[in-house]
Amino acid sequence: MGTKMKVGVVGATGMVGQNYVRLLSGHPWFEVMHLAASPRSAGKRYQDAVAGRWHMPVDIPEEVRQMRVGDASAVDEAARRCSLVFSAVEMDKQAVASLEEQYAAAGVAVVSNNSAHRHTEDVPVVIPEINPGHLDVLPEQRKRRGWNRGFIVVKPNCSIQSYMLPVYALLAAGHAVSSLVVTTLQALSGAGYPGPSALDMIDNTIPYISGEEEKSEIEPRKILGSIRDGRFVLDDAISISAHCNRVAVSDGHTACVSLKFLGQKPGQEDVLSIWRRFRSLPQELGLPSTPSQPLVYRDEIDRPQPRKDRDAGGGMTVTVGRLRDCNVLDYRFVGLHHNTVRGAAGGSILIAELLKSRGCIG
Repeated sequence: MGTKMKVGVVGATGMVGQNYVRLLSGHPWFEVMHLAASPRSAGKRYQDAVAGRWHMPVDIPEEVRQMRVGDASAVDEAARRCSLVFSAVEMDKQAVASLEEQYAAAGVAVVSNNSAHRHTEDVPVVIPEINPGHLDVLPEQRKRRGWNRGFIVVKPNCSIQSYMLPVYALLAAGHAVSSLVVTTLQALSGAGYPGPSALDMIDNTIPYISGEEEKSEIEPRKILGSIRDGRFVLDDAISISAHCNRVAVSDGHTACVSLKFLGQKPGQEDVLSIWRRFRSLPQELGLPSTPSQPLVYRDEIDRPQPRKDRDAGGGMTVTVGRLRDCNVLDYRFVGLHHNTVRGAAGGSILIAELLKSRGCIG
């Protein structure tokens, strides 16, 4: 790929931002040249800005330890240093939407982990194995908004990754799905730092996460939707009912799923064969962050489990297990993914790799 692309991380001191910093260290295509966060961190060396709250399993990368943290609102400063930013800034939703638009207007490509633009009609919400073609909307997005080089692409909610890939694999194989009932068991890291207090979580499960059920039910419809006149039309073919729970697990979102097919139900061996064979564009392109197997099925009766399976494929593989008949719908299964890697920073980096491979940035 030649000279590495200069990139930045906006919201670099938070949990997702730290994961960006960790995963981008030594990346073959991207080089971190800019870190930004809230005004209270601006001006500090990165190692000082995250002192006492660096939560990654490795040390702070040497190349960013001494880097001065900028103010996230200093868009011109970022535009001078990099051509793409990963957005993980924690602000009011409207403030995030406005800030990301300012970056794009300044000529910076934005790949966002935030929810602010997931429902914006001309902003693609992308899982690279499922809907890479949705990036085709970007020229129209730029034209409509008067942007030159900048644009906004969004990664979906972290809770849907564990069931969207296995469901999409079935759809791609020609098996239409009419309905899903999903119960998610979502890790503490999904709430950011410090997250729920220990007194709330020890000996407890919290059966409510603000906005999660709505995101889990709506975002898949956009991901599976189509583009019409430069805007996204939602796919109404699948009805989804979601129950979202916060559990005392550090990393790894689990989903217990029941599904019903539209038409003839495939055999269990057919479903397993589809999952085990599933590959998509990122694997064909050999993108740096893509796992060789985006889906792995575990035959053990008690898998997947967060501690044992969340790091599969470097945290980018979705692990599936317990496929069995459902007494109400057709089948049920359990899916698991690493929520701050595949579901957040790693998934966004994979989107950026896809953008570069398609010539959208570079």
